[in-house]
Amino acid sequence: MSLTAETKPAPTNVLDVANIEVIYNHVILVLKGVSLAVPEGSIVALLGANGAGKSTTLKAISNLLLSERGQVTKGRIHYRGERVDGLTPNDLVRRGVIQVMEGRHCFGHLTVEENLLTGAFIHGGQRRVAEDLEKVYHYFPRLKERRTSQAGYTSGGEQQMTAIGRALMSRPSTILLDEPSMGLAPQLVEEIFCIVRNLNEQEKVSILLAEQNTNIALRYAHYGYILENGRVVLDGDAADLRENEDVKEFYLGIGGEGRRSFRDVKHYRRRKRWL
Repeated sequence: MSLTAETKPAPTNVLDVANIEVIYNHVILVLKGVSLAVPEGSIVALLGANGAGKSTTLKAISNLLLSERGQVTKGRIHYRGERVDGLTPNDLVRRGVIQVMEGRHCFGHLTVEENLLTGAFIHGGQRRVAEDLEKVYHYFPRLKERRTSQAGYTSGGEQQMTAIGRALMSRPSTILLDEPSMGLAPQLVEEIFCIVRNLNEQEKVSILLAEQNTNIALRYAHYGYILENGRVVLDGDAADLRENEDVKEFYLGIGGEGRRSFRDVKHYRRRKRWL
């Protein structure tokens, strides 16, 4: 079914991205007809190697491209049935969409708790903020222990927890989570993903997760999309992708040798889901 001005995406999806293209500096085509959907209450993984276009996709959704001289030149983005690709990042946060950036981006000179409180700027009331802070400490007890420490002197894992906790302080319904495993030890990665799953199950937060670590992402996600060179080359249920022989070879490090990319065996066909 075609997406027109008179029709809207199915209400079961909290987020619909329809055939978007992204260009940087007016000449560099980075995303080429990317389409994806995030069903209400699900974890969806956006997978691929470094440079595949994962972060750009998240920034296109959260409207953070302009600061990097990028823009969505084709396609549409809908959130809860409303077209949002023309809104500001602040407008999206107020609608319940917030991005946790790659690299954590904590305020190093502020304490952990001060960092968390910066996420509460969109709603007032000391009692409400205190309740949200306790909720964050419930999911991240380590942050409660380190709440008076300067964020710049905490570990990478603690800074990642701080960044996710800061996002939670805005009471989001959808989180765009960019490379949460980057630079973390395997044990900490597992801990972060367990917390993400708990947030999804207990707080009913929908999550779009960009991640290079395909193995762990597919263990925690419900559905996955694989990007190569700015295009979606494969998508499906996470359990099915884990068992796909080509995914095992190219992204899980299991299988044959001699192929350069996933597209050597899977020819990309532009999807006609939305036009």
